Amino acid sequence: MTSQFNNQIFAFTKQFTDSAFKAHSLALKGLETVAELQLKALEQQSKVSAEFVAEAMETRDVNGLRGLWEKGSALSRENAEHAVAVSQEVLAITQKTAESLNALVQEQRQAANDAVKAPVAAAKKAAAK
Repeated sequence: MTSQFNNQIFAFTKQFTDSAFKAHSLALKGLETVAELQLKALEQQSKVSAEFVAEAMETRDVNGLRGLWEKGSALSRENAEHAVAVSQEVLAITQKTAESLNALVQEQRQAANDAVKAPVAAAKKAAAK
């Protein structure tokens, strides 16, 4: 009886650790994708901003300042649009990761239900004999 109990505990523990490892892997993969996306966006925005600052330092007259004002406005709008686009991609990645984790939880729950039902069915079968 003790060995049967130990076997069930070990099987449950193995199943739990496998699921935890899968969940951890999914979460890290999602985090890695989000970080990569944000770093690319930061790199792009830094590059564009550095170019704008370099151009601003070269401006010497009023007409150059007018052009710089327009470019600054366009740059701000483009940065805002890009930030929104990146945020939407991050949200999509987060949602996909959450769905994968939910599927893993459902799989774990089903396996736990099956693990409980099997010994009960075996006990009923043994009792019927």
